[in-house]
Amino acid sequence: MGPREAAGAGTAPARPDSAERQAADRTPTGHAPPAARSGPQRGGGPAAKPVTGAGYRRSRFWALYDALAGLLDRRFGWDRLPTPLGLAVLVGIRNRLRKRNLHDPGRLPSVGPPRPAPGPGDPRVRRTADGSCNDLDHPSMGMAGTRFGRNVPLDSAYAEPPGRIMTPNPRLVSRRLMTRTRFQPAGSLNVLAAAWLQFMIRDWFSHGRSPSEDPWTIPLEPDDDWPAPPMTIPRIPADTTRPPGYDGPVTSLNTVSHWWDLSLVYGSSAEEQRAARTGADGKLRLRSRGTRPMAGGEADPAMEPGFWLGLVMLHTLFTREHNAICDRLRAEYPGWGDDELFERARLVNAALVAKIHTVEWTPAVISHPTAVIGLRANWWGLASERISRALGRLGGGEVVSGIPGSPTDHFGVPYSLTEEFVAVYRMHPLIPDEYGLRSLGDDSPIRRYTLRELSGPAALEVASAVSAADLLYSFGTEHPGAIVLNNFPRLLQEFERPDGRLMDLAATDILRCRELGVPRYNEFRRLLHLPPARSFEALAGDPGLAAALREVYRDRLEDVDLTVGMFAERRPEGFAFSDTAFRVFILMASRRLNSDRFFTADYAERIYTRAGLDWIADNTMASVLLRHHPELRPALRGVGNGFAPWHRAGGAG
Repeated sequence: MGPREAAGAGTAPARPDSAERQAADRTPTGHAPPAARSGPQRGGGPAAKPVTGAGYRRSRFWALYDALAGLLDRRFGWDRLPTPLGLAVLVGIRNRLRKRNLHDPGRLPSVGPPRPAPGPGDPRVRRTADGSCNDLDHPSMGMAGTRFGRNVPLDSAYAEPPGRIMTPNPRLVSRRLMTRTRFQPAGSLNVLAAAWLQFMIRDWFSHGRSPSEDPWTIPLEPDDDWPAPPMTIPRIPADTTRPPGYDGPVTSLNTVSHWWDLSLVYGSSAEEQRAARTGADGKLRLRSRGTRPMAGGEADPAMEPGFWLGLVMLHTLFTREHNAICDRLRAEYPGWGDDELFERARLVNAALVAKIHTVEWTPAVISHPTAVIGLRANWWGLASERISRALGRLGGGEVVSGIPGSPTDHFGVPYSLTEEFVAVYRMHPLIPDEYGLRSLGDDSPIRRYTLRELSGPAALEVASAVSAADLLYSFGTEHPGAIVLNNFPRLLQEFERPDGRLMDLAATDILRCRELGVPRYNEFRRLLHLPPARSFEALAGDPGLAAALREVYRDRLEDVDLTVGMFAERRPEGFAFSDTAFRVFILMASRRLNSDRFFTADYAERIYTRAGLDWIADNTMASVLLRHHPELRPALRGVGNGFAPWHRAGGAG
């Protein structure tokens, strides 16, 4: 039984007022700001300029609608209602989140924020390298180097104090609750789904390089066999735009563009973009070492932490896709030069990736029928793909014909990705520890590798030695791990960075949320208008797991970390991750489309061309794979979603 049932049928715990909440709820978790922090710095900065969307659905009708949706969700759960009613409830849930869970740290004091630099070309008709000028009235919105936003009120976004941040010890949480005791597969997915997520995450956000000095030192238990004591975890890089003496809510910077612009392939700076391009026909370099520089200039991408074979495979695939789009556009518009072809192909490629994630990857990972319809409606609208493609847009709004082509809307808050969005996407259990590479032709084994043997510079060696089709086939026919407790990859609990430093990424995930002011599990649920877990037994749904949670957290339910709670809770039918994470997802997944003019007001033929829009509409993950590797056709025949398990060659099981 999950937290919803534990709260009691039809009732939600009464929300205390702000003062009571600080005394009762947040004090145990260390998030109540000290009295000394109650001065003007907690919001005393200059107010941001108003943006579109202020007053979103504030009428009495919508207030009643949202209240009824919340009541039905608490009483029954959106996922247990008939599909039409469940969809209506999800609309109300998203309305409430849009109105109450978008908060702008840009209003806090700031010095020297990044400013857009003049670049080549007209920003009205192209994406800039750093993400600036997406909103032409607010050019720095969402650009590289700007702050992460928040989905919780800024008063709840303080870093935990020094004595509290190690309670309980993150390494203890990792060893007792995260360690993979046996591999628990996600049987409805293939390993490409795990690789895709990292491909997206590296595009969406990065806190940048952590400083080498003054790391966190993690105490070790006497029986801990950590090979390089003491254990240290680097701190999050400082927000360089905070003024001296700042003592307010946590703010941090996203070093890549916040927009869904495929910056992993194209770069988030003019220097990266120049390094990626050939300078002819709009095309990107296909490097012998597998991928473009990802850290700027000619830096070796294989020396970036987190670089592995899955990233190489997808980066190469969508570099090839960009070049194929260039060929199509050049055939259609033979007079276009290198820059024009590059910019238009980039728009098409980025939109295709956003579409694949919206209507294929996400429905594969959260395959509840109601959620699948809602996710596809984000792109195609409730009118369905068939009607939208046959008749075009029916009206201006997003409900009937989808977000692409609808008006741009920031919902009253300048757009950014959020720290809570980062937190709920910490899904390392998807990654297996071992990989059996096999031949596409007859399913015969090539070699078995550990994750460590496929990471860093070794990934490029494997990519050179094994054909891309065999690699894709191997990933497409194996399962990733389930996102649950006791299923964290052991090789990520002793992860060797390219610089030789060892890290426990499970302990790091726990510490990062505490360091970045992301509330712990129960308080996080309250702030997302969800009932908290009432007991360890209700949270875990299993007596043994409940006992382990109780022991690690010393009977303090309010101490349970967000990641731990999400991995423990009951998941809706078909979901690979938690309903708690889903709340952030339904808010932010559509927002990334709604706020981006290249997916809304400028998702039009005058920007993309007719050929470009048709390319986006006509293609799927499977068609991209088959365009560049037609030999995969037998493995993909009849597979409706490229992230579902493929057919094994020769009928192998």
